[in-house]
Amino acid sequence: MSGEPPGGRRGAAFFDRDGVLNRDVAYAHRPEQIEWMPGAIEAIRLANAAGLLVVVVTNQSGIARGYFTAADVEALHDWMVKELAAQDAHIDGFYYCPYHEAAVDEAYRVSEHPDRKPNPGMLLRAIEDLSIDPAKSFMIGDQISDVLAGARAGVASYRYHGDDLVALVRQAIAELGGEGV
Repeated sequence: MSGEPPGGRRGAAFFDRDGVLNRDVAYAHRPEQIEWMPGAIEAIRLANAAGLLVVVVTNQSGIARGYFTAADVEALHDWMVKELAAQDAHIDGFYYCPYHEAAVDEAYRVSEHPDRKPNPGMLLRAIEDLSIDPAKSFMIGDQISDVLAGARAGVASYRYHGDDLVALVRQAIAELGGEGV
C-alpha cells in the first residue's frame, strides 16, 4: 500500500489525554491548565524510540457543552507539540470527539457518536489515516471507556491508574515484541 513504511504498517501507542498525559482538571483547554503527569513525556519518548506512532485520542465534551471551542482544543494541542519538541518527544496525531448528548449547540448533540469513547471511532480513523497496524499497537487510558475503545478497535488496551506510566509503556512495548514493532 502506498505511503506505508518499509516492512508494512507501523504500530502506534494510543494515549488518552486528560488523566494520562496531563492531570485531569476538568475541561482543560488552556496551556496554563496543563500539568504533565509524572513520566508522561518520558513515556512518549519511549514510544517514539520504539518506532511507534504516538496518537492522542480524547473525548472533549467541553466543546459540546459550550465551555470552549474546537479552536481552543487545537491551540492547546499545538502548544503540547511545542512543549514536547523542546524535550525530544513528539505526538504524531491528535483526535478528539466534541460530541455529547447534553450539548448546548445542536450541531454537537449526538447520543452515542461513533467517535465518543467507549466507541472506537477516533482510533479507527487514526488507523486508517496513519496506516497503523492494530496488531502492533496499544491504547492506554485512565477510564474503562478508554480500554473499551481500544479493545473495540482491535488494539491491546491498558488501564492507567496514575502510577508508573513509563513502566506501563515498557510493558506494552514488550508484549508487542519490543522495539521496532
